[in-house]
Amino acid sequence: MAKKRKGNPVNGWVILDKPVDMGSTTAVSIVKRLFNAQKAGHAGTLDPSASGVLPIALGEATKTIPYVTEEDKIYTFSMRFGQSTTTDDAEGEISATTTKTPTESEIRSVIPLFLGEIDQVPPQYSAVHVNGRRAYDLARENKEVVLAARRIRIKELTLLHFNEDEKVAEFKVECSKGTYVRSLARDLAQKAGSLGYVSTLRRIKNAKFCIQDAFSLEYLRSLEHSSNWTKVLLPVETVLDDIPALAVTPQQAHQLSRGAFLPVSDFDVLPDVEVFQAKTDTRLMALVRVQDGMIRPVRVFKQLELGDDDVDYTRT
Repeated sequence: MAKKRKGNPVNGWVILDKPVDMGSTTAVSIVKRLFNAQKAGHAGTLDPSASGVLPIALGEATKTIPYVTEEDKIYTFSMRFGQSTTTDDAEGEISATTTKTPTESEIRSVIPLFLGEIDQVPPQYSAVHVNGRRAYDLARENKEVVLAARRIRIKELTLLHFNEDEKVAEFKVECSKGTYVRSLARDLAQKAGSLGYVSTLRRIKNAKFCIQDAFSLEYLRSLEHSSNWTKVLLPVETVLDDIPALAVTPQQAHQLSRGAFLPVSDFDVLPDVEVFQAKTDTRLMALVRVQDGMIRPVRVFKQLELGDDDVDYTRT
């Protein structure tokens, strides 16, 4: 993409359809360079072996990442029965085998056991911290890792197809933050009296971002020297649509942008939520909260250009 003018930083969201065999951090670095962004981050890691929706925040949008990572996600995945692996996916070495392969009815019979709030033990090869180190680093050193179960929520788990000859089943799952699909497949196979691991994994929704919103890396690269890059950039406030907004004057917006507080008494009605948006002329200026009778900025968004001698509240 054409290099952006100095003083006109790139702020917004790009939804990448991350390819297989690429880490999330690498994907973010590539997109950051393509957009010549000052800052970048992603909402929800995808393993290198997984593909699909990877929301990437650029510039000021990085301040809204927490509002994406807390939301539910939807995946489609395939799992192979009859074997387990060290990583609970196709990347690991086979650790055990069994001749027992469940029937379709047996698979369907155990699905209800995984719906709702359940306790789940993360895979040995995971990013969970154990005594200050990542579990996967300890696992690679052949050190025994005891991971505590975590409370997660499975809203939906559907068997899409089962090939008994190939011993492969395809599922769709909607789950909460912190859910490991690899653990889900491992545990489901065990409940069905077998062994199993994830053979393919694709995220088709992350918070409000669907796979239909995502762009391939090849397409983004094709826009590198094009003026059409803005067509793939979503506004910073895209992920804040469900958060109520409070209208503030340009002068009040200027105060918030400098970290100052606003008296609650200056407003007739305030949103009845812990954190809400402060907007002027429909533009997001800050995320704010009420404390001790004052409206205090939680996150300030640098979208106003402030001169030394005067303030222009309308330019971007």
